[in-house]
Amino acid sequence: MKDFIRVMKALSDPSRIKIIKMLGEKEMCVCEMTAVLELAQPTVSKHMKVLEDAGLVDFSKQGSWVNYRLVQDDSNQYAQTMLIHMKKWLSDDKQVMDVIIRAKSVNRSRINAA
Repeated sequence: MKDFIRVMKALSDPSRIKIIKMLGEKEMCVCEMTAVLELAQPTVSKHMKVLEDAGLVDFSKQGSWVNYRLVQDDSNQYAQTMLIHMKKWLSDDKQVMDVIIRAKSVNRSRINAA
């Protein structure tokens, strides 16, 4: 039951839902998510830790970049089930649509150059 509760709690925050929807479009670093969500970097990092602990996201390092993505394995059946449903859900929500549009165009090299 712990895995189920952890996934449900992770998905109970609007910012984390937006992160899941963005990562459904592409891998992203925290700086890109920060720019899209207009949240502080520590806040986004805390959200990422909650999502990672729930088995919803994982990451890989590429040089100095940490790239986050949705988990692709089925080690946590609850996380995988919710990710499958999340692909379909909220596609007509204006806030989610706006975030996805901004996420598609965000570019980490332009963020760091500013």
